[in-house]
Amino acid sequence: MKLVTALQSEAESSCSSQMVRAAVDDSASADLANTFKALSDPCRVRLLSIIAAHENQEACVCDLNESFELSQPTISRHLKILADAGLVTRDKRGVWVYYRANNDALVKLADFLWPSQPAEPVSNRRTAAPAKLAARA
Repeated sequence: MKLVTALQSEAESSCSSQMVRAAVDDSASADLANTFKALSDPCRVRLLSIIAAHENQEACVCDLNESFELSQPTISRHLKILADAGLVTRDKRGVWVYYRANNDALVKLADFLWPSQPAEPVSNRRTAAPAKLAARA
């Protein structure tokens, strides 16, 4: 019986990994889910890629229509979804509409997927905060 208890204790302590950064909150997770939803269609991923590949990360809707075997209204619907998610911005110039990749949104998405700065473990932050306050006193 003692051996089983010892094995259970060892298994319980070894299967848990420590969080090394804070998880996203409810608001951020809703925003990210909306972004991922907008990117859930291969056509929209390709549209964003084509826009980002153009000079100044900007493309006229007329150029985008030529890249697909889809109707112009279908392309426009996909572009609206990307714009509503904040991934592209829309600028009407005369009769043409230009779409530009929103770098801020793309950087935010990239930072979520590949955090650039290693964070200290969450448990260290909890103990470090009181120590910093005590040092100031």
